[in-house]
Amino acid sequence: MTHMETPIRNYVGGQWRTSRAPDHSPVWNPATGEPLGRAPMSPAMEVDEAVEAAAKAAPAWRRVPVGERTAFLFKLRELLRQNLEELSRMITIECGKTLAESRGEMLRAIENVEMACGAPSLIQGYNSEDIAAGIDESMIRQPIGVCAIIAPFNFPAMIPFWFLPYAVACGNTVVLKPSERVPLTMQRVFDLIDALGLPPGIVNLVNGGRETASAILDHPGIRAVSFVGSSAAARHVYARAAAAGKRVQCQGGAKNPVVVLPDADLTTASEIVADSAFGCAGQRCLAASVVIAVGDAARPFTAALQQKAESRITGYGLDEGVQMGPVIAPESKARIEGLVGKAVSDGAQLAVDGRNARVPNYQKGSFLRPTVLLNLPLSSDIARTEIFGPVISIHHASSIDEAIAIVNSGEYGNMACLFTSDGANARKFRYLAEVGNVGINVGVAAPMAQFPFSGARGSFFGDLHGQGTDAIEFFTQQKVVIERWPKEWSRKF
Repeated sequence: MTHMETPIRNYVGGQWRTSRAPDHSPVWNPATGEPLGRAPMSPAMEVDEAVEAAAKAAPAWRRVPVGERTAFLFKLRELLRQNLEELSRMITIECGKTLAESRGEMLRAIENVEMACGAPSLIQGYNSEDIAAGIDESMIRQPIGVCAIIAPFNFPAMIPFWFLPYAVACGNTVVLKPSERVPLTMQRVFDLIDALGLPPGIVNLVNGGRETASAILDHPGIRAVSFVGSSAAARHVYARAAAAGKRVQCQGGAKNPVVVLPDADLTTASEIVADSAFGCAGQRCLAASVVIAVGDAARPFTAALQQKAESRITGYGLDEGVQMGPVIAPESKARIEGLVGKAVSDGAQLAVDGRNARVPNYQKGSFLRPTVLLNLPLSSDIARTEIFGPVISIHHASSIDEAIAIVNSGEYGNMACLFTSDGANARKFRYLAEVGNVGINVGVAAPMAQFPFSGARGSFFGDLHGQGTDAIEFFTQQKVVIERWPKEWSRKF
């Protein structure tokens, strides 16, 4: 049976449902151009049905002991492990990344389930006895209710799991909207969730586009929203959901700089930066997109990175030996190629031109090859624009202080990395770089599940991030209890 023959359905109240949406969005394999299915653009009434199911399930679910709630997550972890290869192939088929990258994504998703399994200890509050004569005070954490997740296309499995297992472990119920570009991975994940035997309505899936997302943001029954997407969308989601009285966390876009000092291992640094810039075809919020080469590092690093870009093997992610897959859609390819052209018109030189790529046997694929820009003026709009493709520009600085000033001059603050063998410069960089994630001699500063996926400035809107204890805090409401008992009662003791 092909994917085209398998309907993309919603999952509401513990049951699969065929959407009544009049409109559908085609889902394509970005490498082959073949149709995979049609995602329903679920209307507001179907969002309302999912929220109603989640709200109905919430009172009983919050009363389930946390250890029993996490027992379902232990089962989910095992099911994800057992189906890792199938899920990884699905990610590659609908998203385009290489199979190795998809496996890595699935492992990160599983890590977050494992972290959420620690909720029995993570959710604990604290107390103080006799804060005044005969008065005790404590802080407890309680679930907040129905929580919504609006996920992007670039990590169909991992990013929903930054939020979903924590929300469930903390006693909340969930409505998840995956990207309409990549709905198939969550279809299979929800098959596994369905097999857990959770009470109906704990976790719900609603497919759709902008109208569906707007219905989520405005729905009075949803208490919290988790979102990942572009900064423009994140800013809109944050403002709209917050105006509706919701708790919100919104991860936005990035323009991630990498600083390379002359004392770095330039051969290794070029390999790591190439993997960062061109991995997942540059379609990740932690992709390196700007190199600031300091002093004598500029010439040898540029030559090394150019060689890495030219030799990278681009193709279908399921094929052996492929190092980079396509971008998500023809529209994305055209947009990226247009931005590269604008960079050239702004004065950049193309050290490596990845436009007009042709991959044998995949003429309908949305392929680009790695692109390296030189001498792009920092005043250019392209130097500040998130390209979200396999494009990197190399700039020069005379000192680490100048490089840090460049890092902090941009709009975004998701990640910045430094390559050096000097501990003092590394400490200066991590201290002064105004970003949420700092890498020292690593190209993708992706936090493990125990740590928050941080972000700063124009890359994040909110207070508490996804993953780790931040997620526990986000998905719980603190309640402070102050108790004093009558003297007649206390004399019994």
